[in-house]
Amino acid sequence: MNADGEVVSPQPDAPPLQNALEDSLRDIGIPPRPAILDRIGAEMRKPEPDFHYLTALISADVALAAGLVKTANSPYFGLRTRAKTVMQALLMLGLNIASRAVAGLILRQVFPPVPALMRFWDSSARVARTSGWLVGELGVKDHVRTDEAYTFGLFRDCGIPILMAKVANYADVLGAANADAQRPFTVVERSRCPTTHALVGCVMAQNWWLPEELSMAIRHHHDPLVLQFGITTISATSTRLVAISQLAEYLVQRITRQSATREWDKLGAGCMALLGLDGAGVELLIRDASDAVADVAG
Repeated sequence: MNADGEVVSPQPDAPPLQNALEDSLRDIGIPPRPAILDRIGAEMRKPEPDFHYLTALISADVALAAGLVKTANSPYFGLRTRAKTVMQALLMLGLNIASRAVAGLILRQVFPPVPALMRFWDSSARVARTSGWLVGELGVKDHVRTDEAYTFGLFRDCGIPILMAKVANYADVLGAANADAQRPFTVVERSRCPTTHALVGCVMAQNWWLPEELSMAIRHHHDPLVLQFGITTISATSTRLVAISQLAEYLVQRITRQSATREWDKLGAGCMALLGLDGAGVELLIRDASDAVADVAG
């Protein structure tokens, strides 16, 4: 896999495990980057992007246009003025944030509407919104702003619907990984699958041109080592994204009493230490997070 997240042929001296990993990723099939993201990216890279062109591009998809306006008006961005048009949403959010919002809105469209995934999408939306809310509560640090936390929450588990479609009995694998109280989630996956949702999601994020900090956080979001002080496997930005999203997921599970996993048992202490929280502080956040958790419409 090269720096662009593309799977390449292994070198002759590559270890057998690496060869098998690359073969499995090739067989899985990462959803291609939507053409609209290419067009938005190309326009953004111009010295003077044409907002009228971008508005027309996004407005051609009614659902996408409505979703972007609603995103701009979401409370976790804290904007005082409400957007009524795509143009206003672009100007208020800025092109970087808007492009990530568009990617998040498109994410769900690339997968067929399968009833078994409805709870997954609902949970992802709740985690994303709660992650953005947490940045407002805990403050901006290590360059993690509301939009980064929100985007990461949307894409963190994007490898799951890919593997659900490609790997037989992957739902059983998820059940076993969610129930395991000791082994990291991805270790359980690797014991029963050719790859993990974290690796698949990382490759997809890279192929969709998400920032490196987000793709690396996706790759390591079940790795307890990245939450330990002094470990520099990934950047401080990526590490904080992991901690915020794990806390957001825990808040969502406590408030909704749905989709309980054992991840907080394994990662919670590291998340709290990194975020400067104790048990009492987490309980206060649970008390205050109900509105953020409930806000999943659209």
